[in-house]
Amino acid sequence: MDVLDNAVVWFNEWYAYVLIVLLVGAGLWWGARTRVALLRMVPAMFRAISEPTPKTKEGAAQISAFRAFCISAASRVGTGNVVGVAVAITVGGPGAVFWMWVLAIVGGATAFVESTLGQLYKVRDGADYRGGPAYYLKRGIKNRRLGLVMSVLFALAITFTYGLVFNAVQSNSITSAVDLALGADAAWVPYVVGALLATLTALVIFGGVHRISGVSQVLVPVMAVLYISLALFVVLMNLTAVPGVIGDIVTSAFGIREFVGGGLWAAIMQGMRRGLFSNEAGMGSTPNAAATAAVSHPAKQGLVQTLGVYFDTLIVCSATAFIILLSDPDYGSDLEGVQLTQTALAHHVGSWAGPLLAVILFFLAFSSVIGNYYYGETNIAYLTPRRWVLNSFRLVVIGFVFFGAIAKVSLVWNLADVFSSLMATVNIVGLFLIGGVAVVLLRHFSAQRAAGLDPVFHRDDIPGLTGVECWDGTDPETVRDPSPQPVPMPTPRG
Repeated sequence: MDVLDNAVVWFNEWYAYVLIVLLVGAGLWWGARTRVALLRMVPAMFRAISEPTPKTKEGAAQISAFRAFCISAASRVGTGNVVGVAVAITVGGPGAVFWMWVLAIVGGATAFVESTLGQLYKVRDGADYRGGPAYYLKRGIKNRRLGLVMSVLFALAITFTYGLVFNAVQSNSITSAVDLALGADAAWVPYVVGALLATLTALVIFGGVHRISGVSQVLVPVMAVLYISLALFVVLMNLTAVPGVIGDIVTSAFGIREFVGGGLWAAIMQGMRRGLFSNEAGMGSTPNAAATAAVSHPAKQGLVQTLGVYFDTLIVCSATAFIILLSDPDYGSDLEGVQLTQTALAHHVGSWAGPLLAVILFFLAFSSVIGNYYYGETNIAYLTPRRWVLNSFRLVVIGFVFFGAIAKVSLVWNLADVFSSLMATVNIVGLFLIGGVAVVLLRHFSAQRAAGLDPVFHRDDIPGLTGVECWDGTDPETVRDPSPQPVPMPTPRG
């Protein structure tokens, strides 16, 4: 096992250079292509997420923009926020937080492009929709063979990464939190927690996308608000120390102050890695959730998922960072992951905080498990329509949830880095090939908003657009009001 762990660490260390260039390069490129408009469109993001639940012609409820946001937030808002931030600070010092912020701001544009493409190239799945990078890579890339190869590679990578490895990460973190909260340090704890999680997972994932989105719609907002409220309470208790913490974050980000395992490169690496795992911008995961929504314009889900990146990192991850840094942690201690966050919270509000955080993390991580599973399900459906394959995948997911509860924490996290890096690489290369159409869609959306209209898209609005199954005006949410006229748009370029 140690040999495997060392090999994985070696790969992560050298490939981190490539990944950061791709992530930052993509964010800067799409930020420039969209003229940094997304930073000014936060009000439009809130309007898009609050639209009412759409219905089919028969009156059945479809997946709303908010429900799709909750599916993606279920995957985002979990151990990446509570555990990942603690890992980043432990290894990279306070400066890692600064680089997480940078990645979120830069990555918002990439999140918009990938989620807009997820909506544009979605396909019908009964009364609902499916989509994501596997679908837009195959349908959007002009070279059919290249598109097929990239789409299959991505589908395989995300199925393994999210359905298996990331779910092991979630259950691993829950076990650590429960173990510390109980103070038991008993061999039976991981097995009991793993069995409970596996059972709950089975009950939800065999119920389909509506059960997944319904559970996420309840768990994610409640647990996120509770956790942020705790962090706000901690900040108010230590208000005079906040400027000093912010100063530590900024100075450490540029290597001005060294911490154990810190320095400039460690801060950048950990901030970028944990930021990627947390907000997922550019990774290609959230477009799978974005595609499920029934909306009148693809750009609406692009804006909603951009808001998700900002919310995840700038608010939830920052909450964890302030809880830890305001406790003046010992960076050389043996505490790692969630236990560092639990200990810091107990330092501020008392010993009862440890068990409370364990409960919060349990539900956040469980919502992440079912959100992660859905990403795998969507791509299994892309690879094959055979029902037995999907059911077999569900059983393997349940097995990995149990495995994660009893596995070594470092190996699980390092495997997550490997497969998320590979997945992000395929997705970002694809975005450079076809992402220009998302920029055209943003202009199309903005032109209608400027004219005082609720933006509606029809695939004929973009000349030469191919590979689009929906958006032909037959779906209830895309039926045009006869008064608006199509907005002339230039032919998209990559």
